[in-house]
Amino acid sequence: MSVRRLGAIAATALLLAACAAGPDYRAPQVEVPVSWQLEEPWRQAAPGDALDKGPWWQRFGDAELDRLQQQALRNSPTLTLASARLTQARATLSAADAARYPQLGLGARASRLKISANRPLTNYATQNFSTVQNDFALSLNASYELDLAGRVQRSVEGATASAAQSAADLENTRLLLTTDLASAYFNLRATDIELDVLSRSIALQRRALELVTARHDLGAVSGLDVAQQQALLDSTLAQVDVLKKQRSQYEHALATLSGTPAPSFALASDLRPIVPPAIPLGVPSEALERRPDVASAERAMAAANAQIGVATAAFYPSVMLAPVVGVDSRMIETLFDAPSLLWSAGVSATQVLFDGGRIRANVDFAQAGYEGTVANYRRVVLTAMQEAEDGINGLAALDRAVTQSLAAVDSARRVLDMATSRYEGGASTYLDVISAQQSLLVAERQAAQLQGQRLLTSVFLVKALGGDWCGVESRSASASASADARTDCPAPLRRVAGTR
Repeated sequence: MSVRRLGAIAATALLLAACAAGPDYRAPQVEVPVSWQLEEPWRQAAPGDALDKGPWWQRFGDAELDRLQQQALRNSPTLTLASARLTQARATLSAADAARYPQLGLGARASRLKISANRPLTNYATQNFSTVQNDFALSLNASYELDLAGRVQRSVEGATASAAQSAADLENTRLLLTTDLASAYFNLRATDIELDVLSRSIALQRRALELVTARHDLGAVSGLDVAQQQALLDSTLAQVDVLKKQRSQYEHALATLSGTPAPSFALASDLRPIVPPAIPLGVPSEALERRPDVASAERAMAAANAQIGVATAAFYPSVMLAPVVGVDSRMIETLFDAPSLLWSAGVSATQVLFDGGRIRANVDFAQAGYEGTVANYRRVVLTAMQEAEDGINGLAALDRAVTQSLAAVDSARRVLDMATSRYEGGASTYLDVISAQQSLLVAERQAAQLQGQRLLTSVFLVKALGGDWCGVESRSASASASADARTDCPAPLRRVAGTR
């Protein structure tokens, strides 16, 4: 075959390779609302979704939470597993990309052999002879697949998308790890506040029991008043054990999330108030770009689409170029002489003529896999919209509820003071005092629970928006830094200053 003819074949192959089998991937068009359904105290502001999404938990201004998050990022086996999967995906991409280039190999042979004299004849007029001789050979082999149908191209596209999906999965794992840890931490802190409320209520109820017991000893009241107060105290003491059980479960969860054995982990009680930061929002389409699980689902579609091309390419011929150049001699001193040179150049092609429908079944399988990833992408997007809306409306409602609960606590304290004064003056029974004590306990526990729910909903909304929203500012060493200093950054949507 002449060099000109080989060149023509190669040029034709390159032209054909420009048309890869299977559909080209196009990012899906998802119908999303142009804005969120907002309640006060939210308002629209300038977009800022291109800013860094870093350690969002630092915006709560809690040093203990910061320490636990850093420990979790270092020690979490779940995060290590996701990182290992990303490394595997990148290695797979490198292997797939290597198919774009010729594969070169160097071969060497040194042997001494005896040829049989009784081997089959190649010519009846020529007798075979037995010989004993050396064989020394050195060759350079090359192989290259002409990607006529774009199988290699689609394989690289699929591996690239899979590597990007693994990177998004790693980011999503990191986000879930940090939000789960923050949720467990805030649950524990809310439980600490509830335990403090019970402790103060128990102290109040014990003082009341001492008072009513003293009045009973003087004959001023009946034994019923003493029994009622003792029953209230016993009921409150029972609630302490229930809350301590819940606290231990949150503490064990924090241990596991931070990569520490639960028996060797302990966290002291901390009653300092935590103020949730102002969380910005963008339009729904911007939120989709921020969430790593949405990015992972979109990259899964691209990978599945590439697999359709890989399966479709099997309908077309497989063409391989395999040139060889080398030297061969029976004497090592003449191995590199001109007469020892050998070479070959050629093209091999394979075309499936009948396979019983195997290739078509593989294409149908790949097509169904792609349709499944499309459905999963739509599901993830809808879930993302739901979670963001839940977080937005939930925070607005909880802000109002926290304000109202604090007012309810103040009212319950006034009622208890009035009931106690009326009882001491003989104007009412002790049942009014018992009822006022119970109302105050319920109001204080409700206020503690609502404050904890507000923190949890803030974490939930951070997760719904895909993490932090701008570069982390330089943090003051003082633990009393204001919330405004922690949130002063460009934001698509932010709470109005001065509101809860």
